Amino acid sequence: MIRTDHSHVLSVFHQYETDTSPQTKKALVNSACLSLEIHAQLEEEIFYPAMRQAMAESATVDKSVSEHEEMRRLITQLRGMEPTDPQYDETFMSLMRDVLHHAAEEETIMLPKAERLLGNRLAELGAEMMKRRLELSAPHAGEIAMNGVRTMQTGTLVMTTGAAVAGAYLLKKVFERGHHHA
Repeated sequence: MIRTDHSHVLSVFHQYETDTSPQTKKALVNSACLSLEIHAQLEEEIFYPAMRQAMAESATVDKSVSEHEEMRRLITQLRGMEPTDPQYDETFMSLMRDVLHHAAEEETIMLPKAERLLGNRLAELGAEMMKRRLELSAPHAGEIAMNGVRTMQTGTLVMTTGAAVAGAYLLKKVFERGHHHA
């Protein structure tokens, strides 16, 4: 799930061009920023505490948390700007450089450690993170849809939205079933 989040943000980044219309730029940036905020919160609430518990040292996790703080600083800066601002492109590029670095480190260092140390708990942590993602995303459903409309081709949007709705429905059913048997 963490790797998928990284791929999603990078695919949004690849759609960003300096000569793109301001409206599309803003939608792409909003989409990337919201995804990053939710991703960081999921990691900090669920994944990182599990890693801290499993590892003898916490320097790896501490470094990731400080990288999240820097990403949040840049996100706040971007939200206070207009896409026509001369610093907008540069600020977004700085954020994406940080994200690329962070994702590469997580995928080459932290995730292999997680697979080794948390192997038997990964499915449980993944389900917990997915449930929490739905809670965090719900208040932003309209915003997520509008960003999608402004940035995706219609066919892709319909497919993606349909898949997301179907996925949310199936997940809801799984959790309901799980709670009835508990």
